[in-house]
Amino acid sequence: MTTTTPPVTLDDVRDAAARLKGVAHRTPVLRSRTLDALAGAEIFLKCENFQRVGAFKFRGAYNAASRLTPDQLSRGIAAYSSGNHAQAVALAARELGTTAVIVMPEDAPPSKRAATAGYGAEIVTYDRYTGDRVAVAEALAVERGLALIPPYEHPHVMAGQGTAAYELLEEVGELDALLTPVGGGGLMAGSATAAKGLHPGIRTIGVEPEAGDDTKRSLEAGRRVSVPVPRTIADGQALHTPGELTFSVNRRLLDEVVLVTDDEIRDAMRFAFERLKIVVEPSGATPLAALLTGRAGTLPPRVGVVISGGNIDAGRFAELCGGATT
Repeated sequence: MTTTTPPVTLDDVRDAAARLKGVAHRTPVLRSRTLDALAGAEIFLKCENFQRVGAFKFRGAYNAASRLTPDQLSRGIAAYSSGNHAQAVALAARELGTTAVIVMPEDAPPSKRAATAGYGAEIVTYDRYTGDRVAVAEALAVERGLALIPPYEHPHVMAGQGTAAYELLEEVGELDALLTPVGGGGLMAGSATAAKGLHPGIRTIGVEPEAGDDTKRSLEAGRRVSVPVPRTIADGQALHTPGELTFSVNRRLLDEVVLVTDDEIRDAMRFAFERLKIVVEPSGATPLAALLTGRAGTLPPRVGVVISGGNIDAGRFAELCGGATT
């Protein structure tokens, strides 16, 4: 008889939480009576838009980078990302006294690219619609002898991301459901590991943009399914295939995936700004959109939501949310 060890466990998440203490921010949990009334449940928003680099990605990047050997750190780190993981690895490298080379799409949001460079990283670009970012990054890592930290396909990255849900549950107690954005699947895998490990009865719900429903299709098929490269405002979720490691976790622990449109994401961003007084980037707004539209279905009494990030510049935010008014 053989057993398969999962790539990430609750103990891994706990270990990551201890490693991140005093390095990552313990982000606030926001409540809103208006949102509760609209959703028909008590909603607890874990606001990772207040995390270092403006997104949850710093958790996984630092957890993974801090475990590199002194020799690996002396040679530097490579990564690939549309923006948030790029910034996270760049900052983690700076914190640990090493350098980073980041492969980013040519059309990455200018604010995310500028922030990545601002943390001291070298940026190498590619065309997301014709190029293979993994192949570019792997070739760079081999050529320069760099340690490669992928955005989600890594046990330490998944464990680090799971600390967001771990902190939420530690602060507010048992929840009936947890909504989390799904892109490559690292945040969902880590969050579901933490949530189901602490409270096995919790319902885990992933949210994807309609144009990028690769995880939903994969769960329905029972195997990883690819879709065309998504064209969606949720750039952090513009992926065409779930990760192999992350899907191995999510197919066991993820109860459901719901879809939201770009227009619904815009409305959720506007609601967060006008009613909650926070700035949320499109990918971070997808779970909120699922609540506001009812796409998450009839909710149980206590629901946690991971707002994954807030990295969007003022011009892009105004464009997506309707522009300036006079």
